[in-house]
Amino acid sequence: MSPEEFRRYGRQVVDWIADYLSTIEAHPVRSQARPGQVRAALPAHPPEQGEPYEAVLQDLSRVILPGVTHWQHPNFFAYFPANASGPGILGDLLSSGLGVQGMVWATSPACTELETVVVDWLAELLGLPDRFRTDAAGGGVIQDSASSASLVATLAALHRASGGKVGADGISGRYTMYVSSQTHSSLEKAGRIAGIGASNVRVVDIDPVTQAMDPVHLRALIDADISAGATPAMVCATIGTTSTTAIDPVAEIGAVCREHGIWLHIDAAYAGVAAVCPELRWINDGVASYADSYATDPHKWLLTNFDCSVLWVSDRQPMIDALSILPEYLRNSATESGAVIDYRDWQVPLGRRFRALKLWSVIRWYGAEGLREHIQAGIAQAAEFAALVAADQDFELRRPHPFGLVCFRPLRTNEETMALLERINDSGELYLSHTKINGQVFLRLAVGALLTTSDHVKNAWAAIQRANQQL
Repeated sequence: MSPEEFRRYGRQVVDWIADYLSTIEAHPVRSQARPGQVRAALPAHPPEQGEPYEAVLQDLSRVILPGVTHWQHPNFFAYFPANASGPGILGDLLSSGLGVQGMVWATSPACTELETVVVDWLAELLGLPDRFRTDAAGGGVIQDSASSASLVATLAALHRASGGKVGADGISGRYTMYVSSQTHSSLEKAGRIAGIGASNVRVVDIDPVTQAMDPVHLRALIDADISAGATPAMVCATIGTTSTTAIDPVAEIGAVCREHGIWLHIDAAYAGVAAVCPELRWINDGVASYADSYATDPHKWLLTNFDCSVLWVSDRQPMIDALSILPEYLRNSATESGAVIDYRDWQVPLGRRFRALKLWSVIRWYGAEGLREHIQAGIAQAAEFAALVAADQDFELRRPHPFGLVCFRPLRTNEETMALLERINDSGELYLSHTKINGQVFLRLAVGALLTTSDHVKNAWAAIQRANQQL
């Protein structure tokens, strides 16, 4: 494809995306495709000769689009938002166009240094402690997802807890990590991958009302494990759980961790970006005093398209020591000088894309003010929806709901609630999800899509009421 052909087709692609976003409400929110439908509509074998790009765009509309669930739809309420904003999309295009592989500083200095700037910008916007800055002992790095961030934090914690022995000699003895039933499943997966083992991932009790981790039970589990000869490696506290957006008591958990020298990781994948609003900085109470690592996802609620998850550490050395391997072909004078960051040592894979471009584009386009307005709008819309639920005697509202998620349920059996959910989602008008709280099924409505307005929230509630009446 020549530069002129790229220019022509590139304009067509941008037009296609712009048309898609401007007409997205014409599509059912959840794909109506049947299993195997998309595959059956595509050739079984690759083409022998190349095809004109018009054919790709035609099949995109004819075959692919019917199989897409529309995450940018204003009536997509099933999961936490995965915002794809204009500046984020353009930043991703620039990243693809440059084709940088930024594994070490020397392979593209701008890729590394822009990333250090934007993660420091974001730390400042969220009010995170200075030690998380890349010009301090710690620093930030863009990962593909919070799952990868959790794994890196786990590996660093395990390295520190073992005094470096795990990396050199493999796991000898028993190491434990601590989560609650509300902690994201990626933490247990990280424990498995790191070699801690699922049986050593200890589940701490939660408060049945708040769904937050119980520090008293955490202390009891740690004490019992130490008495049994285990070495506690990490505790994960969550700010905004996936199920209900519960907030664990970071300060109390952190005090327990400090007593025993245990790594405290904060999973704030969804809710952490809300701290861009000064009035919401309270969610990070205890982070400055106790956190060893902290992760949040701009690719959820902060207008930066997937994938862009930021992990900060208060001390980068355990992470680098756990992950750094330097083969001869990567040796270079900049690395050996010690004056640069090589982000290959801050993640599991060697290779890395120029993700910083899209976060940079988003922050520059919206500014702190625009980012705050987006978060505040989502919270206001969620509050508006919650008020509608609370006013209906046929439904129960789950409180509190400090962010963009509202959990609620019809006053029905669990089976009937699930039937209501399927009726709503099958209609294509809305897309919701569910969770279980103390054995009861609750519906989840997560606000935060870029195109969602107050009218969409009101219409969603009217559709839910109609479906409930028809059940």
